[in-house]
Amino acid sequence: MTVHIPHLADLAARVGQEIAVSDWLTIDQDRIDRFADATGDHQWIHVDPARAARGPFGATVAHGFLTLSLLSWFFEHGFVIDDVRMGLNYGLNKVRFPAPVPVGSRLRARFTLLAYEPVDGGAQLEVEATIERDGSAKPVCVAQSLTRRFV
Repeated sequence: MTVHIPHLADLAARVGQEIAVSDWLTIDQDRIDRFADATGDHQWIHVDPARAARGPFGATVAHGFLTLSLLSWFFEHGFVIDDVRMGLNYGLNKVRFPAPVPVGSRLRARFTLLAYEPVDGGAQLEVEATIERDGSAKPVCVAQSLTRRFV
């Protein structure tokens, strides 16, 4: 369920806190194949189900960068700041992929606000996104995302 935060300024007092958890998203083979086509990364571990079944994970797995690229979806389905008129991706700090994402996995993201810095017309947020796989104790991606939000 998407969390609604009334005002960007409300986040200044929430540094260090979890601010939202996104909805679940299932990663199917079609999404993996389309990402492979978009990026040119057709390694068999991602796109050859027969060969991948005999590989280290027993099935195809999503690209790490596919998982990372879903941050936009997770943000949209995690929280909305009601008075923000525009947001910009400003970059990433640390990114890690601690565990694989086998085809058919359900993923969601937990968001912790690491920093809030006022900028002209809004604020820069540093948010740690921990992407979880349903049924796994280990996250599949942990990324520190920088966004600029403008009111």
